[in-house]
Amino acid sequence: MGRLTTHVLDLTTGQPARGLVIELWRLDGAESAHLKTMRTNDDGRIDGPVLDGAELAVGTYELRFMAGDYLQAQAEALPEPLFLDIVPIRFGVADSESHYHVPLLLSAYGYSTYRGS
Repeated sequence: MGRLTTHVLDLTTGQPARGLVIELWRLDGAESAHLKTMRTNDDGRIDGPVLDGAELAVGTYELRFMAGDYLQAQAEALPEPLFLDIVPIRFGVADSESHYHVPLLLSAYGYSTYRGS
């Protein structure tokens, strides 16, 4: 049974990013549909899979990480406008029976991601 998971690590502190809001979108050509909005827990993860089983279909998705709101809440002195605000990660699901883990490693001036396990 396929599933989609994510987590966020704050590279500035080396700690999980607690309370970061994430939106999930499904993209179909020029059309996009908002599927859900979530918030990371104390471990920087979503409680349970983002999508699970029949919810995870072959297609293109985008996780939108509300990094700016999170970073400003950390009491960092950041410039206006922020260098990073919303961090979109667009990815394809080719096998709906697989596990897709899409983590975000975040700082105020950069980020990275990969397909985890």
